[in-house]
Amino acid sequence: MKAFFLAFLVVVSAATLYVAWHIWRLTPASWFVRLIVVGAFLLWTASFFFGFFFLEKVPFRAAIPLYQIGNTWLIAFLYIFLAFFLLDILSICGALPKGFLKESWPVLGGIAGAVTLLLCLGSLHYHHKYREELTITTSKPLEKPLTVVMASDLHLGYHNRRKELGRWIDLFNAENPDLVLFGGDIIDRSLRPVIRGDYAAEFKRLKAPIWSVLGNHEYYSDVERSEMFFKEAGIGLLKDCFIDTLGIRIVGRNDRSYPCRPALWEILPVPDASPAADSLRFAPYPGKCPSAADLPPQRRFTILLDHQPYNLKEAEEAGIDFQFSGHTHRGQVWPISWITDRMYEKSWGHLQRGDTRYYVSSGLGIWGAKIRIGTRSEYLVLRVNSK
Repeated sequence: MKAFFLAFLVVVSAATLYVAWHIWRLTPASWFVRLIVVGAFLLWTASFFFGFFFLEKVPFRAAIPLYQIGNTWLIAFLYIFLAFFLLDILSICGALPKGFLKESWPVLGGIAGAVTLLLCLGSLHYHHKYREELTITTSKPLEKPLTVVMASDLHLGYHNRRKELGRWIDLFNAENPDLVLFGGDIIDRSLRPVIRGDYAAEFKRLKAPIWSVLGNHEYYSDVERSEMFFKEAGIGLLKDCFIDTLGIRIVGRNDRSYPCRPALWEILPVPDASPAADSLRFAPYPGKCPSAADLPPQRRFTILLDHQPYNLKEAEEAGIDFQFSGHTHRGQVWPISWITDRMYEKSWGHLQRGDTRYYVSSGLGIWGAKIRIGTRSEYLVLRVNSK
């Protein structure tokens, strides 16, 4: 991990110097004015790294804009770098006139304007929440047809504030769900804004039982305090165990960040062909999950919550009916989505392996700047019917 982080710093530093050099060359003014322009860019760059390492030490009211400004730099920097890189390639190939990338306000202003417009459109796109609906018809017995609202990667914190969470809760309640399931990363990177803003009160407005699993960001932010927040918010937490409720089984896996995570087959009991009555109904926050020995084997429709969509074949081999995951964000912005599409068997959307169906969500919220380009913010409405 340290080697990866060091490599990341080296690459970003080199790219930053590359962009700063281009800005210096393009600014058609005295060295003093160039120094101001390049210095402003480097100060913006520094705001990201300062916020990344020292945000919790900054006064709360200053931390909010620092988070937003610094993280906006990361996406802006990506597109500024790509613009200069593409123009350099065109220049080398002779497609641009000589001196095109030297002392030109129109070129510098054009790049800045295009990136600004792209970020504004990406912000508007982020705030539109897509409703994805999926219907599954099962031969397994159900108490009744079920409506399950599912979402992942809310990333509540300095940027996704309580007012926005309240809007999402209203969307969930409008579906009249029987259950609400979260696929991890409810917390972004700090519990300070979440606790200070009493975000737990918004979750209590949900008109259905709530279950969730941990994501990697719960571990980044302080997993023990995150679990305390879940309890206060009335969110049942599934950590490598399952719960039987409303005639179905919900299996929740601890995040891969947990080093001693058992295999999926170790969590589930041996299936049986005969259905049985529920062994455990919803409780706001169970003291512990039942183990396989606590519940008799039952033939139930089974939903698996696993934050990171690795090793999807495990769910198929275990006879899971439906798996819901998140984590990928599908890269949040293009062309990072190309990378995530190659990293995962499925980085976003619906998949079927044998009799097991999957949905990998690009997330309802977002990490960093509230900007999406080429991806979307979404929640899933799953309808489960019996034949």
